[in-house]
Parts: sequence; structure tokens; C-alpha cells
Amino acid sequence: MNMSNIVEKIKNDAIVSLIKTHADKAEIYLVGGILRDFYLGKENFDKDMIVDKVNAEEFAKSLAKAINATFIPLDEENKIYRLIMKDKINCIDIAALSGNSIEDDLKRRDLTINAIALNLKTLELIDVTDGINDLKSKKIRHISEQNFIDDPLRLLRIYRFQAALGFELDKDLIKIITRHAAKIKEPAVERVNYELLKLFAGDFSAKTLIDMDETGLLKEILPISQELKKVPPNLHHHLDLFSHSVETVKQIQDIYEKSSPEVRSHLEKKDFGGASRLAHLKLAGFLHDIGKPSTWTIEEDTGKHRFIKHDDVGSKMGLKILKTAKFSKKQNDYISKMIKFHIYPSHVLGAPEITDKIYMRFIRKMGNEVVDVITLAMADRLSAQGVEITPKIVEKNINNLKSLLNYYLEIKESLKPLPKLISGEEIMELLNIKPSKELGNIIKSLKDAQLSGEITTKEEAIAFLSGSN
Repeated sequence: MNMSNIVEKIKNDAIVSLIKTHADKAEIYLVGGILRDFYLGKENFDKDMIVDKVNAEEFAKSLAKAINATFIPLDEENKIYRLIMKDKINCIDIAALSGNSIEDDLKRRDLTINAIALNLKTLELIDVTDGINDLKSKKIRHISEQNFIDDPLRLLRIYRFQAALGFELDKDLIKIITRHAAKIKEPAVERVNYELLKLFAGDFSAKTLIDMDETGLLKEILPISQELKKVPPNLHHHLDLFSHSVETVKQIQDIYEKSSPEVRSHLEKKDFGGASRLAHLKLAGFLHDIGKPSTWTIEEDTGKHRFIKHDDVGSKMGLKILKTAKFSKKQNDYISKMIKFHIYPSHVLGAPEITDKIYMRFIRKMGNEVVDVITLAMADRLSAQGVEITPKIVEKNINNLKSLLNYYLEIKESLKPLPKLISGEEIMELLNIKPSKELGNIIKSLKDAQLSGEITTKEEAIAFLSGSN
């Protein structure tokens, strides 16, 4: 797309038109993402603006009121404010001009492809770092090494854009990242987490993880990644554990792209943390086998590699990593659940006889994560094809997982929450026990029986409890 087409797209953009009607006294520049996205023929929902000649905060508040958006101060020290539109999809980031001119401001940015601006009044393009040519050649190039020293989070932002765009990194930029990788520990972990999930949201996140590892940045952010390299290929895995984990991320992306609209819609939901389920699932996919290095044994007589309870161990390890990194409780619960149950769907399908009852138990247990965990199980299977895993075994496993997924999609609209058949107080009275670990175990066993369909009424629950006492 040529630049005249970009200008036309901006002139016809509904949100930009709203902004222009409120721009009488301000000098407004659209910058970065919107120009890059329009050049690449992509939709844009995050519009970045620089304002001059006015107070940025007052302008942002006034614009929010005029276009019925929610005002949020992002960084008051640097005068950056966000407006969230009523649709909860589009947002506008407004920042005060940094430096004496728009050219000064652009030169303080991280990458040339993010340092293109457009004067909203004159529609003049401003490209002082040759970012347009880098867009044409699909290259990620830096503006100044000092800009990464001043804000080391930009080191990770490089890979966020690589994951989204699939561009190659400039050789000099790779050297800069390698020199300063350890500085990524300086920014607040919340800022790092935000960029990390943006990275996993990208279509090219698997390749990006490999490139990050080569510069040492991945080791600084996720030290556990280096432990994965200690586990070599084996009879069930054609890849070492690190490569298997990266390949799982790639397979999740591939499965998503080939999935039905219903599955894609589910994985695109932003149910926690502001990023999609897909982004969180790919992070879980990268971490799904972190329990293997510490549970790894090799049988002396057969030479087989064993990783007993690696799913449970990995889930606990993942939860500890996530809590330390200050992810939210919902994010922690989701990712640790994916790690814990990533082999569960295949275990379900390994039953001697597969029945609707077995399917329903799995569906009830997984709740709203049925699609997610089946997707992860498929990706795991496709990423592990050692000499003992024949194409026939892989095909059968994938087909069975698809059948389980299709069963769920067919019945999910008719699913109702499991009713509470008996209260904890009633259980204590019936069994003459007090609040205790024993009570917790009894309630868990009752729920398991209900999940499997063994009990469906209060009378059956009472009979079950009486028999277990």
C-alpha cells in the first residue's frame, strides 16, 4: 500500500474524524501504530497521538467528554493518558510532545517503524528515521542505543513487534539487545508481563521465542526456559524439551488458525488480563512441561525417560513463577490449570471404552476451559513425535481429541451448572464430624461422583455419603 492510500484511510477513519472535530487549538500528530497498521493493511484499534500547544491532560479529558470515552491517566509523570471508547475495543493514547519539536519526539522512540507521524491538520507525513522504508523491507531497526538504556522495557517491545509482524531484526539491533539483556529486570514486572502477553498474542511468537533466546533476553525474563534445554530428545519426543515447548506454541497458533469460527471466537475472548485466551494459552503452552526437568528419570532396564507427575509439579512451579511476576489471580488460575491438565484429555480418551458419561465428566471438570485444554493437548501431541510415536498413533489421538471437542460444541448450549445437592453443614450433621481436612476430602469425593454422573439427586448423595462413612 502506498502512502497516499494511508492518508485516505486516515481521512475516512471514524474515530480520527471524531478527534479532528475537537482539534481547533491543538497541534495533533497521529504516530506509530495506526500508520504502521494502515500501511500493512491491518485493522487498528489503538490510536496513539501526540499533542502540542495545549495541556495534554486537559485536552484528553475534554476529548473524552466530547466522544463519550472513559479517561484513564496512564503515566502522569510523562503526561500520557488513555481514552477507552464505549465499544471497549478501540482506545486512544494521548501524550504531550516530548522535546522541542515532533522531530525531536520521534527520535526518542524505540524503533523506526514506530517513529512515523502524521500532522492531523495538514495530513503531512513526518518520517525522520526512514521508518517507511523499513516497513517496505520488513525490517526492525533501532533509532538510538541510548533509548533502550533509558527504558529497558523497549528491549522486550522489540520482540513484541517481531511476534506481531514477523519482521527480521537488524544485526546491530541484535547486538544491542545482547549487550543490555540483563537490564530487562529494571522495569516493573507488571510492565514486562503486559509486553510478554503482547508477544504471545502475535502470530509469529514461536520464532520470536527462539530469537529472544539467542540474545539472552528470554533467560532474563523466564529463567526456567534454560532448564528445559537439559532434557534431550527421547523415544516419544523428536525434539529436546526447549524446542518441544516452542513447537507447542507454534502448533497452538496453527490449530487456532485452522479452527472453526466458534473455536476461534472462544480463544479470542479477553476474559482475564486484557489479553486474549489465545495469548495466555500460548504462554501456558510454552510452560506446560516445566515440571519435567525435576521429575526426569531414566529406567535402567529399558532406557525409557519418565516424568512422573510432571503435570502436577509443573502446575505448582508455574503458579509460583506467575505469582512472583505479579500476574492476576485469574491469569494464575488459568495458566496453572492448563499446565496441570494438559495431558488429561488424552488420558480420558485412553479409557477402555469411551462413553458419553466419560465425556461429560471431562467437560464438567474443565468448565469453561474445555476448548483451551483440548487445543493444548492437540498441540502437545503434534509437537512430540519420537520414534515410538508413529503417524498412525498421532492421527488417532488427534481424531479422538477432535471428537471430544465436537461433542462438547454440540452439547455446550444445553449444559447447566451442577446443582448443590447437599450443604457442608448437612454433611457434618449426617456424619457427625466437624470442619476438618476429612470434611474437605468428603466434599471433593462427592463432587467427583457428581461430575461422573454417579449421583444426581440429594437422596443419592446421602446414600453415597452413608456408604463412604
